[in-house]
Amino acid sequence: MNIFRLTGDLSHLAAIVILLLKIWKTRSCAGISGKSQLLFALVFTTRYLDLFTSFISLYNTSMKVIYLACSYATVYLIYLKFKATYDGNHDTFRVEFLVVPVGGLSFLVNHDFSPLEILWTFSIYLESVAILPQLFMISKTGEAETITTHYLFFLGLYRALYLVNWIWRFYFEGFFDLIAVVAGVVQTILYCDFFYLYITKVCLCYFLETDLMFCTKAHGCPSDSD
Repeated sequence: MNIFRLTGDLSHLAAIVILLLKIWKTRSCAGISGKSQLLFALVFTTRYLDLFTSFISLYNTSMKVIYLACSYATVYLIYLKFKATYDGNHDTFRVEFLVVPVGGLSFLVNHDFSPLEILWTFSIYLESVAILPQLFMISKTGEAETITTHYLFFLGLYRALYLVNWIWRFYFEGFFDLIAVVAGVVQTILYCDFFYLYITKVCLCYFLETDLMFCTKAHGCPSDSD
């Protein structure tokens, strides 16, 4: 395993943990698309069916179990535990427009026409667009909490690092998976606009606030309460 895949996995895990902690600490799932989380749960379920048929490594198995457990925990918190805080009025993306075409494509374009392989291919295609309901929800409301943007940032970082991982594996291992690479490129492109907004709004605002606080402490500027 190379460093890019490892850091990509850790970024993916960080995104999931950030989202779970946000929901649990605030006791609210406001601003979070339940439909995106359902799609991600479907992605992990269809991808990791090989948990029952093959063993690659302890790391591989552990990460699969963690992703599955966390995805279903997130769905549980949104649709059951904190259902009253779920903003279903704005989470209106028609997910059937994603699932049906992706399902058809996975039957037509795959590595091997077998049940597990088709389901794995389905998960790869679906993951590339599973974030669309969340991005649609943000565009519809016109705002996103900082913690939600951190979640999206780490998800995008995970996919970008996996692209580098595939380049590394192609040059040093001779490995190339066209289906995974194309789906990964599509997913990364979807995050590009968000990356720009994240850097210009979240990061710059943070640095400006930090500079202002430093100026206040360094020069003894009076605060609002003085």
